[in-house]
Amino acid sequence: MTIRVLLADDQALLRSAFRVLVDSEPDMEVVGEASDGAEAVRLAKEHRADVVLMDIRMPGTDGLAATRLISADPSLAHVRVVILTTFEVDDYVVQSLRAGASGFLGKGSEPEELLSAIRVAAGGEALLSPAATKGLIARFLAQGDGDDGRDPARSERLDALTGREREVLVQVAGGHSNDEIAERLEVSPLTVKTHVNRAMAKLGARDRAQLVVIAYESGLVRPRMD
Repeated sequence: MTIRVLLADDQALLRSAFRVLVDSEPDMEVVGEASDGAEAVRLAKEHRADVVLMDIRMPGTDGLAATRLISADPSLAHVRVVILTTFEVDDYVVQSLRAGASGFLGKGSEPEELLSAIRVAAGGEALLSPAATKGLIARFLAQGDGDDGRDPARSERLDALTGREREVLVQVAGGHSNDEIAERLEVSPLTVKTHVNRAMAKLGARDRAQLVVIAYESGLVRPRMD
């Protein structure tokens, strides 16, 4: 199945470069280009995009606001947003994840990394490496609200999880894949996938990236600053 990609960036030159790269792949196609967030939301719906490459800083409706609008629209529940940022260390990164983005990618990434990110997002996975999860994400979640990052409402929602689902959530928050979690917990990858899906349903998470945010905000996983 061809992955339908929407490009959202206010720089036409960058959009053109991304289009050439994406359209060169047999399993992808660019279905539209947007120069601001409002247009991105409209085109995502119009063209039934699977993945939106979203620049976080655009005039008018920025990428963060556009991501929130996409995440809040039930008709766009299938759309995955990958935030593109110039700065890898950026407070907007966590804000974008909280808004519903599936992950983030630096604009200086290699072409293969961008293509891989599109495929990962389209497959419902999170673009959060263990390093990013334990470093950037944890740091911003800990500092973003001026306290220990714990959200009491999130903590209460964890009561709906079984003990095994909590164990799996901790592993997801560590940036581990289903296969890695299966090996660590000595269960099958299919069992892990089932626990992940159940945790997502109970916690109202769109994807694994949202599970990571919830794990830190609830206090289930504590940030490590080393």
